[in-house]
Amino acid sequence: MQSTVILVWNAHDEQTLQLTTTLSPDQARAWLDEQFVAFDCEPLRASGKVLVADKLLAIAEAAGRPQFADAAWAQRYAEAAAAATARPLIRVNVAERTLTY
Repeated sequence: MQSTVILVWNAHDEQTLQLTTTLSPDQARAWLDEQFVAFDCEPLRASGKVLVADKLLAIAEAAGRPQFADAAWAQRYAEAAAAATARPLIRVNVAERTLTY
């Protein structure tokens, strides 16, 4: 499955990541968990429950545009996003804190 991950940093800055390979869903969740902890992300919900979409948003926000300049890291984020959501198109709008499939 070919997937596309689009990161919207602001109204004038988008980053598109194309990929043809993905991680397994378990590998994707493990990588997202590691990054969530590494970037010291906070749960977005008062209940403390952290959904995959929340992790994708929180990691992108915490990592910021500079981390996504690292092509290997950005590719891994895209692979994890595609595998964890099982969606061919994922739009992570960091500026508005929204994620759409």
